[in-house]
Amino acid sequence: MKKAIVIAASALALLGSSPAHAAVKVAGQHGEYITASSTKISSGSKVTVTGKNFDETVGIYLGLCVIPQKGKVPTPCGGGINKQGVSGASHWISSNPPPYGVGLAQPYLPGGRFTYSIVLSKKIGKIDCSKVACAITVRADHLNSNDRSFDIFIPVTFKK
Repeated sequence: MKKAIVIAASALALLGSSPAHAAVKVAGQHGEYITASSTKISSGSKVTVTGKNFDETVGIYLGLCVIPQKGKVPTPCGGGINKQGVSGASHWISSNPPPYGVGLAQPYLPGGRFTYSIVLSKKIGKIDCSKVACAITVRADHLNSNDRSFDIFIPVTFKK
């Protein structure tokens, strides 16, 4: 009887203790996946995004985008890549960028891995992500921009 009470109490504790900021993992179509450290955030928060099993021959963008209709390009997106590559709002990840991307694109770690913190603002230009569905997004870079099979979305909610 005591064992049943302990198990029930443990289950209730787990149900009641799942934090709103728990990490979320979403898989892609090719066996790759991303994990975000939090999905319920305040504007200006840093979220750590980890990726694994990505195809190192395909460059990707990581950032916050408006969730598009199925099959459409994720856009608009926040951040962009500046000439210094240090905006913190988005990242270009590629182990084989074109010559102009050397020093801007950050290479994958072995095994198609990466870990970056991104700063998420609830506004993408004039679009307010507290009113429009937005997500931490991975998509193929501009060298494969029409290929939707690399798109992965982790929806985020901005605290008011």
